[in-house]
Amino acid sequence: MQWGVGNLGRRRDGSTRGRIRAGAVLLVLAFLAVTGLFGYGFRFLTYQSLGPEQPIPFSHRLHAGVKGIHCRFCHPFVERSARAGIPEVGKCLYCHNYIIRQHPQILKEHRYYDTGEPVPWKRLFITADHVQFRHQPHILRGFDCTECHGPVQTFDRLPHHQFRMGFCIQCHRKNNGPLSCWLACHN
Repeated sequence: MQWGVGNLGRRRDGSTRGRIRAGAVLLVLAFLAVTGLFGYGFRFLTYQSLGPEQPIPFSHRLHAGVKGIHCRFCHPFVERSARAGIPEVGKCLYCHNYIIRQHPQILKEHRYYDTGEPVPWKRLFITADHVQFRHQPHILRGFDCTECHGPVQTFDRLPHHQFRMGFCIQCHRKNNGPLSCWLACHN
């Protein structure tokens, strides 16, 4: 194999090192692009299903699942109020004054409690503004929380969920609930 100054890397058989290098570079770039997109897509899909991060991480899987704490212990207003409500931090400290008290997230709960500042939880289960959904009639008829909220006891971070009218109508038809818009939900 002879290299000449005028050939600038061209071999006698007509192929070039430049083409080989360009092909290798393109192959590496294509590999990085595909793996990068796959990694981004995987993270995007995973985080979408996890739901938003809360100011204090709370695992429904641990509390409702592993520990078996019933929904109504933390959400006691579900039987007598329009909203189940997010528990006050004092409810968390009912147990966490004694259990893993020095954990950094529990210390954060204590700071909220001591200052009287409400925890800025992000709302996850949303209905339209014109819908006046009440938990009470559903609970009194014997519906379990998971029928609408899903298997929360399996999630560390709950996914965001926007309730749509079709979901409610399908359930009302299945369970012989009222279908009159103004008597049922829009009052």
